[in-house]
Amino acid sequence: MEKILLLGGTGFIGSSVAEQLIRLGMKVTIPTRMRERSRHLLTLPTAQLVEADIFDPRQLDQLVAGQDAVINLVGILHGDFERMHVELPRAVAESCVRHGVTRLIHMSALNAAVDAPSAYLQSRGRGEQAVRAVATRAPGLHLTVFQPSVVFGQDDRFLNMFASLVKFSPLVPLGSPGARFQPVWVEDVARAIVTSLTLQETVGQTYPLVGPDEFTLRQLIEMVMDMSGHRRPVLPLGSGASRLQAAVFEHLPGKLITRDNVLSMSVPSVSATPFPAIFGRAHTMAAIVPAYLTHVTGRARYNVLRQGAGR
Repeated sequence: MEKILLLGGTGFIGSSVAEQLIRLGMKVTIPTRMRERSRHLLTLPTAQLVEADIFDPRQLDQLVAGQDAVINLVGILHGDFERMHVELPRAVAESCVRHGVTRLIHMSALNAAVDAPSAYLQSRGRGEQAVRAVATRAPGLHLTVFQPSVVFGQDDRFLNMFASLVKFSPLVPLGSPGARFQPVWVEDVARAIVTSLTLQETVGQTYPLVGPDEFTLRQLIEMVMDMSGHRRPVLPLGSGASRLQAAVFEHLPGKLITRDNVLSMSVPSVSATPFPAIFGRAHTMAAIVPAYLTHVTGRARYNVLRQGAGR
C-alpha cells in the first residue's frame, strides 16, 4: 500500500496522520481549500497538497481514482453536520467502489448514534450507517471505523483554548463541569489509523479510541490552570445556566461552545473498552500535556482563534 488519499489532512488530527504516513514512505494526497493555509504540510517530502472541492463529485472522483486507500477525517463541531458527516462519507465510500479502491478508514466519534441527544452525535451515527451500507453492498470495500473521545495534543483547540481563557479571565464560569471524558493523544489516534491500513483483522471493525484516564471537565480545567500557572476560581454552572452560557457563546465569533455541544457532553465520552492493544499503548495526559501547556505561547493563542474561525 503506497498511495493514500487523506481527507481532512490539513486539520489537527490529519496533520499527525499525514506525518506518520510519510514516515512510512507512503505517498499522500491531501486536498485543501486553500493551499497557502496548509504551509505546515509543504515540508513533508512525499505529500501532495491539491486545491480541490471534495464536495464536487467530479473532483472527488479524480482524487479517489488510482489510490490504494482513502482516509476520511473530515469533521466539524458546529455547522452543516448532514453535509459533512453523512453526505460526504457516503459520497467518499461510493467513489471508492466506483474506482476500485478497496480500503476505507472512516473517522466518527465516541457515542455516535442516530438516537443520540445532540445533532452532532446523531449525524456521526448516520454517517457510520451510510458508509457501512455502501460496504455491505460492495464486499470488496474493506471498512474500518474509529470513534475517539476528545483528542488532545500540542495544537488542539480543547486544552489550548482553556489555557488561553484562564490566562486572561479572573473567574471561570464553567458549564457542564461534571461532563466526563477519556482524552486520547492525537499521536495515538494517528498511529491507530495508520496501523489499521495494513492489518487485515481491523477490516469490518469499529474501534473506540480513549486514553487510560477519565476526567470530568472541571478536573481538566483545573489541570490546565495548574500546568499553565494561572490558577483561577471556578464557578460551576448547573444544566440551565450551562445551556444559557452556550446560547450566548454560540453567537460570538469563534463559537467556543454551542447548545448542541452541551447536549453532546450530556453523554459521558468514556468507554469500557480500552485503547486497542493491536495499535500499541495509549499515553496518559500527564506524560504529554506538560511539554506543551506549561506556557501558552502566542502561537497557541493564534491557533485557537484560527481554528475557532474555521480556518
